[in-house]
Amino acid sequence: MGVSEHWFSKSDLKKVRRAYEKDWETPIPTQQVSNGEYMPVPQTTQQKEVEARIKDKADKMAKKLGVSRRDFLKTASGMAASFLAMNEVYGHVFNVDPLEAVEPERAQARLAAMKGQFIFDDQTHHVADDYSWEGLLFLRDFATGNNPSKKPMNPALVGRTPKMSDYSFESYVKDMFLDSETTISILSSFTSDDPDKTPLTNAEMVATRDAVNKLAGTRRMYAHGLAWPAYPGNLEQMEYSAKTLKIDSWKSYTVGDPLGPSKYPWRLDDEKVTYPCYQLAVKTGILNWCCHKGLLPADYKTFKNWEYADLRDMGKACQDWPQINFIIYHAAMRPGFDYDEAQKLMESKGEIPWIDDMAGIRGKFNVDNAYAEIGSTFATTVITHPRYCQALMGKLIAGAGYDHVVWGTDSIFYGSPQWQIEAMRRLTIPDDIAKKVGLSKGDQTDFNMTDKVGKIKAAIMGYNSARLYGTQLSADGKPAEDFGNDGIAKIKAQYEKSGANRDNMYYGWIRKERGGLA
Repeated sequence: MGVSEHWFSKSDLKKVRRAYEKDWETPIPTQQVSNGEYMPVPQTTQQKEVEARIKDKADKMAKKLGVSRRDFLKTASGMAASFLAMNEVYGHVFNVDPLEAVEPERAQARLAAMKGQFIFDDQTHHVADDYSWEGLLFLRDFATGNNPSKKPMNPALVGRTPKMSDYSFESYVKDMFLDSETTISILSSFTSDDPDKTPLTNAEMVATRDAVNKLAGTRRMYAHGLAWPAYPGNLEQMEYSAKTLKIDSWKSYTVGDPLGPSKYPWRLDDEKVTYPCYQLAVKTGILNWCCHKGLLPADYKTFKNWEYADLRDMGKACQDWPQINFIIYHAAMRPGFDYDEAQKLMESKGEIPWIDDMAGIRGKFNVDNAYAEIGSTFATTVITHPRYCQALMGKLIAGAGYDHVVWGTDSIFYGSPQWQIEAMRRLTIPDDIAKKVGLSKGDQTDFNMTDKVGKIKAAIMGYNSARLYGTQLSADGKPAEDFGNDGIAKIKAQYEKSGANRDNMYYGWIRKERGGLA
């Protein structure tokens, strides 16, 4: 299986292996998994300790329950045991009752109590049936632990050989709607100077949206339309996507091509190149402009168009176009997955490169149309560097406002997003981090609620995007559509009744141990 030169070099490939090659799967990643856009960092001593503790707990409980370790780790108790192991190593990061890990009925009861939570995922992916660029499989490899931290983001994927069918429409429906509690998703794609590497065209994204919504009988999906202001013929394509395809929002990359050097970078505040695109967006009433920013390697200045990935172009654009909602994907976090140095900077000076810029735009420019989406940013930090994740979430809530932070998972490149959903529900922000990032006591208390999902997490994981996309809500603030009894819900009920379990597969790359495989 080939890997594009835009991703790993031949020397890089000697340092990594597929995450699914690990000997066993865990419900949460135990080392960093790379999608191939960046070199994964080695598994740390702490991450190895977490993995060992998960394995020990799973072996003991599996024997007690008379099941295999793998089957135990697919259960709610297996998930709880994994978070408990993290707390034992990192301190109190996640809210988890120790009894959840040893009493399956208690873990299942907690899961049942959360059932029905409205979850709107702003960033999801699959590929076309005839998509053939296998370099994209690196994303699944990364999620299995082939990454800088050597820690699987989605241990469920470990041990499985990825194939293009893992990214298919059928896999998408299973991972997003059957194996996770996601209610609504937005299907996305990315621009590339090489059209063959673009996973889905605008028409294909719309076709998936329409097929799923027809199956559900409700509005379960929205579709992006790619916008590329600097690319020849872009305005005509945007107009066709808006008027004929009826896309729901725009997706863009100021670097042009996230896979490598591009001839067509652009800026959000370019009055000549980009503003005509905003005019068309306003004219057609499609006002959500989603833009990929950040996620650069440690040596980010070696990336040809790196200056187009920062936020210096955002303040003016927000001021000049108050009608448009600028939704910045990955919250523009600059460090692209190698977080050891970034965490040291956060601990010593309280700084997180470019997250600070994202959190400060609302106040600095006196605008109300700047939103931070946390896809991949959350997924790649919450397990590998939990204190760093606590700090970045605290900064975004304190600066941008919890009503301006939206949920995204970058699934299904990382497998089913259920582990991310559970991690967010359980994540806490400790006093020292709250003080460091300026998070109010009230917001900290609400974020750390244990018995239910508080207003802040409920807003981030669902209601902020519902507002942006016009999802109808009833008088009590709940979704007006009956998602709990639609076509997807009925299929899921049959799926669960048949005994199907969530898998713990992660795809992507993880780092090898020195001298051989981990």
